[in-house]
Amino acid sequence: MDISAQGHHPMKIRRQDSHVVWPENFGRRFLVSVDTEEEFDWDGPFQREGHTTVSVPELQAFQQFSESLGFKPVYFIDYAIVQDDRAVAFLRTVAEKKSAEIGVHLHPWINPPFEEQVNVHNSFAGNLPKELEEQKLVTLRDAIRDRIGITPVIFRAGRYGIGPHTTGLLVKHGFVLDSSIRPRFDYSGQGGPDFLAVGPEPFWWTEGDDKLLEVPLTTVYSGLLRKQAGVVAGFMEKYPLVNAVCSRSKMLERIPLTPEGISARETKEAIDVALDDDLRLLVFSFHSPSLSPGHTPYVRTQEDLDGFYGWWREVIAHLEARGVKPVDTGELVKAASGE
Repeated sequence: MDISAQGHHPMKIRRQDSHVVWPENFGRRFLVSVDTEEEFDWDGPFQREGHTTVSVPELQAFQQFSESLGFKPVYFIDYAIVQDDRAVAFLRTVAEKKSAEIGVHLHPWINPPFEEQVNVHNSFAGNLPKELEEQKLVTLRDAIRDRIGITPVIFRAGRYGIGPHTTGLLVKHGFVLDSSIRPRFDYSGQGGPDFLAVGPEPFWWTEGDDKLLEVPLTTVYSGLLRKQAGVVAGFMEKYPLVNAVCSRSKMLERIPLTPEGISARETKEAIDVALDDDLRLLVFSFHSPSLSPGHTPYVRTQEDLDGFYGWWREVIAHLEARGVKPVDTGELVKAASGE
């Protein structure tokens, strides 16, 4: 992996080690992941205190919905969630039933030990000193083990904030899969990682003699200029006017697979583009506070929440029509490893 670290910018991925070669019988699959976390003011400063977990009871409704549509969600949970007794009871149940998967989601500003200043730069865990990033990771992993009864081996950094030490720490502590990369997005303006040059294809990180499976969230480009996206995207990121012109003219649109801010029509278009490009794995994501109105910019009202669930019905039906089947992370790791 070619990583450059400049100043306080933790990493810029320029190329990937080795893309996964899926076995022929893997087919085309999809994974639904949930960043399972506290509610907070999306426009306010980061704070250690003052957050809530009122959307936790809605996890059960989404779980029942998922089971009715035949897919197994992945709940990447953070420290606030593992301290919530209602969340723990729910997560213990789904873990025992194997009807969902549980991973680690590190929000450093609420995750002990608390040694760093709370600010935007330090909200990306990969910007922390290696020892502190490791202590926070292990604290959360162990809390999940002790409270829920499973030792998680899959990880997603909060704010997609991996850094130059993250993958080595994951391998050291027995993790087998990371899903922290959001392709086609650049967070370096806030001191975070730059993923503009990364595609959505899963690949292997190499750490000495060990490997870690990277399963990026899926983002695709659609439009007449999508084959030139590598050149145009940098200008879109740097100049909002260029981004607006490209998007409104449909010349080039960046579409992440999420119900948050992306319509079902756009999502189905992105799915078709991804399948046309022979992408074999589609990874969807959203934030758990969107399950309760008023806690994210995407679900403000009950009508929005009804639309959220309608989005999933429409998108899952489209996946079924295109022959894309659900998968869990255990199957992913086995298939990627050629087992």
